[in-house]
Amino acid sequence: MSASGGTKAIVAALAANLAIAVAKFVAFLFSGSSSMLAESVHSVADSGNQGLLLLGGKKAKREATPQHPFGYGRERYIYAFLVSIVLFSVGGMFAIYEGYEKIKHPHEIEAWYWPVGVLVFAIIAETFSFRTAIRESNETRGKKSWTEFVRHAKAPELPVVLLEDLGALVGLVLALGGVSLALATGNGVWDGIGTLCIGILLIVIALVLAAETKSLLLGEAAGLEDIEKIKAAAVDGDTVTGIIHMRTLHLGPEELLVAAKVAVQHDDTAAEVAAAINAAEERIRAAVPIARVIYLEPDIYSESAAAAGVTPAKSPGGPGPDAAH
Repeated sequence: MSASGGTKAIVAALAANLAIAVAKFVAFLFSGSSSMLAESVHSVADSGNQGLLLLGGKKAKREATPQHPFGYGRERYIYAFLVSIVLFSVGGMFAIYEGYEKIKHPHEIEAWYWPVGVLVFAIIAETFSFRTAIRESNETRGKKSWTEFVRHAKAPELPVVLLEDLGALVGLVLALGGVSLALATGNGVWDGIGTLCIGILLIVIALVLAAETKSLLLGEAAGLEDIEKIKAAAVDGDTVTGIIHMRTLHLGPEELLVAAKVAVQHDDTAAEVAAAINAAEERIRAAVPIARVIYLEPDIYSESAAAAGVTPAKSPGGPGPDAAH
C-alpha cells in the first residue's frame, strides 16, 4: 500500500483501538456498564477493520497472473467493503441489542470511576488517531471539501479510517453522556440509551461506507482533472489530431486503464501512426503516472460516423463535444 493509502493512519488507529479495547473491557468488568461493553466491542471491531485494510493493501500488491491479467488492485476495495458491511454492522447490531437489554433490565453502574476514567482516556487516544488521519488525508485531499473527499477518493483506506475515528469519538461522547446521566439520576436506563445511540451511529456509518465502496467495486472512471490531462497529452496536433471517444477505469486506487479511439490523418503511413500512438502513450503516462494500462486505437475521424455512433460527450471518461476535429 502506498503512502496515499494512509498506512500511517491505519497503524495509528490500530494501536489506539487495541489499547482502548482492553481498557474498556476492564472497565465493563468492574462497572457492569453496557455502554462500556458496547464500546469495547466497537473498539475490537475497529481493530479488525484496520487489520483487514492492511491485509487488503498487502494482497493488492500481488503480480498480475494469466487468470487476473489486470492484477489485484481491487483487493483494497473488497476489504474496505468487508469492513463497512460486516464489522461495522456487527458492532452496530450488537450495541443495539445490548442497549435494548439494558433499557429493558436496567441496573446501577458500579465503580463509576472505571468507565469515566477509561472514556476520558479513550477520547484523548482517539483524538490523536483522528488527527493522524486528518493529516494524512490533507496530503491528498487538495481543495476538496471533506464530503467530496470521502465521496470521490479512489483509495478507500483514508475515508474508512476517518469515518471510523469520527464515529469512535462521537460514540465515546455518547457513552460518557449515558454513563454520566445514569450516575446522576441513579437510573441505568440512561446507560442503555447511550448504548442504543452508539449502535445507530455505527450502522449509519456502515451504510455510508458501503455505498462509497460499492461504487469503487463497480468501477469508477478517472477524476475530471486526470481526464483533462489525458486528453491534452494524447493529442499532438500532427498525427493524432483528436480523441473520438475514450473510456477510463480504475483497476485499483493507483492503477488506471485508458482505452481510446484517436483520430489520425488519412494519408499517414502505418509506421507514422504506430510511432504517434507510442509517443501518445508515453505522454499520457508522464501526465498521469497511474495510467499504467493504455489501449489507443487509431481511426480516420468522420463527423458523419461520429454522429451515427457513440456521442463522445456522453461516454464515461470521455472528452467533451469539442475535443475531436
